Amino acid sequence: MSRWGRPLGAIVTAGALLFGGFSAAPPVEAASPKPSVSASSVLSTLPVKGKAAKTGYSRAKFGNGWKDPDRNGCDARNDILKRDLTKDRFKPGTRNCVVVSGTLKDPYTGKTIKHVRGGNKVDIDHVVALGQAWVSGAQKLSTAQRTAFANDPLNLRAVDASANRAKGDREASAWLPKNKAFRCTYVATQIAVKKKYALSVTSAEKAAMKRVLATCPGQKAVKVTAIKPAGKVSTPKSAPKSTTTVKAVKGVTPGAFCKAALKGHKGISAKGKTYTCKASSTESRLRWRV
Repeated sequence: MSRWGRPLGAIVTAGALLFGGFSAAPPVEAASPKPSVSASSVLSTLPVKGKAAKTGYSRAKFGNGWKDPDRNGCDARNDILKRDLTKDRFKPGTRNCVVVSGTLKDPYTGKTIKHVRGGNKVDIDHVVALGQAWVSGAQKLSTAQRTAFANDPLNLRAVDASANRAKGDREASAWLPKNKAFRCTYVATQIAVKKKYALSVTSAEKAAMKRVLATCPGQKAVKVTAIKPAGKVSTPKSAPKSTTTVKAVKGVTPGAFCKAALKGHKGISAKGKTYTCKASSTESRLRWRV
């Protein structure tokens, strides 16, 4: 609520003048169905799988920028700011779409944050991160489905920017909000999102979710209908195995670059230790590695 309240149009108009032309208006909530089903029961239906490779992931695979999924004339980012902030003010001429300031009671830390457009204190978080979605099944979604995922109000929340960046792409077994009072809602949201977009959980992730839900056995999740993945996943053909016996390269230096022609070949260092010419999960260049 603003210091004068929000119900009366005359007060809102006066407020717009006092705030230098910025209008104050009630937030228009992005469509967010109320939780109505047991979060634990939905969790039990999620497939348990290991993480897929992150190969091929990019933000662009989830659409170009913010969209307007509910077609109300405002993009998803501003819809979420309007939903989650109080005392919000809007840029004139944007039909109360562009939020220029407001106050956030941050669910991840419990802090109260003053948001100003162009600042760096508030982020819009994907509760199930895009990178996390990619390794848990989003590779099988179509571009349109991934774009819907990235702009779905169910999966979006205004939060403290530093907490969001500390979270990164990690799932529940690796990161939970510092604000313990919000953890049940956080996990229940992740469960609903993963159910809706046909995503999996790892065994460690599921165990972490169950531990959180054990503290709130009555926790509800939003009831959703799982989509059918419509994307095409191309499986690269594996190269035929060579039947030629290749001698190990002698005198290699551990960590040194090696030629593409030696990819997969063994090498022996001056100390007699064996290495392989290969890339790593964090570097595509070939080196002599253990």
